[in-house]
Amino acid sequence: MNKLIISLSTIAIGVATLSGCANMSETQRTTATGGAIGALAGAAIGAATGGGKGAAAGAAVGGALGAGGGYLWSQRMQEQKATMEQATAGTGVGVSQTADNRLKLDIPSDVGFDTGRYDIKPNLSPILERFATTLNQNPVTTVNIIGHTDSSGSDAINQPLSVNRASATRDYLVARGVAANRIGIDGRGAREPVGDNSTAAGRAMNRRIEIYVAEAPR
Repeated sequence: MNKLIISLSTIAIGVATLSGCANMSETQRTTATGGAIGALAGAAIGAATGGGKGAAAGAAVGGALGAGGGYLWSQRMQEQKATMEQATAGTGVGVSQTADNRLKLDIPSDVGFDTGRYDIKPNLSPILERFATTLNQNPVTTVNIIGHTDSSGSDAINQPLSVNRASATRDYLVARGVAANRIGIDGRGAREPVGDNSTAAGRAMNRRIEIYVAEAPR
């Protein structure tokens, strides 16, 4: 029993640590946290039904289920993905389903924002217009918008710039009828590069906005 208590405490601490880890991507953080929470819940259920061995088995099953996806990929989510793929064709905006069943829009800042600025460029407007429509058609979803920069400039410049770009995107959607309480924003500055900051092409990849849409199971 003491070992079980220690293990559960370790998992709980791990959840808190993973949630605040700055070196993980958004999808990695969500998947890892889901796995830890699943393990904690599975262990508790297993302990109630099968003691220590039940807790171990429950933790393994719960962890696998939790990491596999804490969100629902419904028909409406699939339709939203198809709509946004059509709306963004040829624009450089990426549309994908994440490992944890969220819809992801990857918007290069060169498409949406001028260098060093956070006002939305005209060529991004029709994409966000269509996106707002799909969000209003599926009001049970939540949205998380994350701004990123390359490593040019200091953190004192990059961090607020990344937040301001996420905020400008949120405000644009809210102005088109999306409820503000559905949308969270964050800025990661240059902390989560996806390209090589020593090259122009890599820096262009790193200057981006990521939008995640999630539908929780009901």
